[in-house]
Amino acid sequence: MVETGGKKFLFDPFISGNELTKGIVDASTITADYIMVSHGHVDHVADLVDIAKRTGAKVISSWEVVAWAQKNGVENVHPMNFGPARFEFGKVHYTPAQHSSSMPDGSYGGNPGGFLFHDTEKKFYYSGDTALTKDMELIPLYAVPDVAILPVGGNFTMDVDDALIAADMIRCKKVIGVHFDTFGYIMIDHEKAKEAFRNAGKELILPAIGESIEL
Repeated sequence: MVETGGKKFLFDPFISGNELTKGIVDASTITADYIMVSHGHVDHVADLVDIAKRTGAKVISSWEVVAWAQKNGVENVHPMNFGPARFEFGKVHYTPAQHSSSMPDGSYGGNPGGFLFHDTEKKFYYSGDTALTKDMELIPLYAVPDVAILPVGGNFTMDVDDALIAADMIRCKKVIGVHFDTFGYIMIDHEKAKEAFRNAGKELILPAIGESIEL
């Protein structure tokens, strides 16, 4: 969840079925104005339909993810494909990601992507699940992010070393790490990861489940 400009942006809600959130985060209490979905894997849409229906939040994602949400009763949606769009809160680029995407029912989930926010109090880039890709060099041509949310777990996405290269590509010195520790394949050494970023003159923030950070 990112709160900025009086709006709540919820990204890829995976709470139900996530062993790490038990007793810490309750999906039924979460509120949002917008739900941004990077792609269709179950660990990104597990709570999408329930939260969207309960809160009325607008779901913003690829055409295929939005169509799946609509099929499951979500009405407030905005489909995208790669490129920019303007919303009530400002401009967003839906950016390419190197990954895969499928819905829980096995249907095609469209192109996986990320989101670059231009007009929020701090510009930020949420890459979604992705490998390191040269497409990231385009990000600062659109907007130089004050903070980036990047995967660091490896195996399915970038690891810490690749995230460092990505940070250089997008010209961002403050990174919030995601997609780590949830499964055995993506466990990381937190202190070693943070030290690697410090040695490169950057900051890596690895928030705990339920932790809030002011940027």
